[in-house]
Amino acid sequence: MNKVITKVIKVDNETKKLMNDFYQDMKREKTPPYAIFQADTGDTIVTLYESGKAVFQGVSADIEAGMWTSVVNDKSAIDYFSDNEERKETKKEEITIPLEISSIGSDEVGTGDYYGPIVVTASFVAKENIPFLTELGVKDSKKISDEQILKIVPKIIKKIPYKTIMISNKEYNEKYNKDMNMNKIKAILHNKVLTEMAKDNQYDYIVIDQFESEKSYYNHLKEVPNPLKGITFITKAEDKCLSVAVSSLISRYIFIKEMDKLGNKYGIFLPKGANYYVEDVGIKLVNKYGPNILKDIAKLNFSNTDRIIKEIK
Repeated sequence: MNKVITKVIKVDNETKKLMNDFYQDMKREKTPPYAIFQADTGDTIVTLYESGKAVFQGVSADIEAGMWTSVVNDKSAIDYFSDNEERKETKKEEITIPLEISSIGSDEVGTGDYYGPIVVTASFVAKENIPFLTELGVKDSKKISDEQILKIVPKIIKKIPYKTIMISNKEYNEKYNKDMNMNKIKAILHNKVLTEMAKDNQYDYIVIDQFESEKSYYNHLKEVPNPLKGITFITKAEDKCLSVAVSSLISRYIFIKEMDKLGNKYGIFLPKGANYYVEDVGIKLVNKYGPNILKDIAKLNFSNTDRIIKEIK
């Protein structure tokens, strides 16, 4: 299996000019926002941003990045993601549930995104509503474009009962500490929405898209009175349980809407995820509004925060 890695380095204006000339014949027609160019070497995609960040993605990213670190003062290269070897996973017995059932399922969005809220949704799918959802093409929100989500979710929420809890980044930053990590926050929110949906609906299964072991999940709920029991924990449950897929779509729909609101409020496009691009946007925001802006729109415990603060002009 080929190694696929992402390296990011900071280059000065002189090196930006050198790179611009060097990759002239390899440039793509379209470039990402705030990018000077994007080039394809065959093994690696090179993107140079106006901020001076150069991003190398591909099997030869380390070699390509190394060529340019040798000509700039900053010799460091940030390794954002590395898939360096074929993973050997131990096969676990796969949990399956029947398809033609009534179920309550939950899923969340935003926990891996530097900007934007955390959104957790539980929904109830009665078996008589399965044809309706199948006809809409309901599946995991990660496999459907944002445009499609914006079209189909309004139809879903008119017919399918659901409960959503959203916490803003300001709330998240106030809650997050050594005794309240991301998984504990998620467990508490999942328990709340699932408990609410289980009150008034006749279901065959309650399913969570598993983000940690059942033991750890309930350990996070030790201080919660009467946490909901009888849950089936399934990895990649959005592909195996329709109510989880519906919850995934609704959470994503709300997340997209909230990201648009935040972007409009601060006059800038806020990217999803937690990669190098969010840092370029973060620098612009801090330079315009001051460092406290990150408390309201970003998850401060992400390592992106330290890198943004270091690069403030």
